[in-house]
Amino acid sequence: MFKKTAITLTALLLSTGAFAQGMEKFSGSDRKGMIAPKENFTGTAYVEMIFSNEDPFVVNAGKVTFLPNARSNWHTHPAGQMLVVTEGRGWVQEEGKERLVMEAGDVIWCPPDVKHWHGATDSSSVTHYAIQQFEEGKNVNWMDAVTDDQYNPEAAN
Repeated sequence: MFKKTAITLTALLLSTGAFAQGMEKFSGSDRKGMIAPKENFTGTAYVEMIFSNEDPFVVNAGKVTFLPNARSNWHTHPAGQMLVVTEGRGWVQEEGKERLVMEAGDVIWCPPDVKHWHGATDSSSVTHYAIQQFEEGKNVNWMDAVTDDQYNPEAAN
């Protein structure tokens, strides 16, 4: 009888989520940042991971600060990307379209598999949160560097 009661009680507790983890707080002072890798960025960009993808939440986010003239390489995201601009002024461009200005308070949605780049302007820095979902274990496909002429065509003239 005791064994049957223990099994029933265990099943009841598991089914009610009694063993589920509770909320967690992650302190900003615990996060470590790094200079973005030169193989994916031109100029100086500082990346601080805000949260990583952990099942079942298959999304990650990074806070990225680009110094003037810094930008990402061309890239795509298999499930898209959301940029939330928090400080400064920058540029973002989808391949084949005009470069757009992004400023604090702007939110940019880049659909899945759209080739694009983003970064600071030539005279100001910009900070944004980059949020992207994973698809089949991948969240970005890095490509070639954005040339100076692509980045700032006005300066080339």
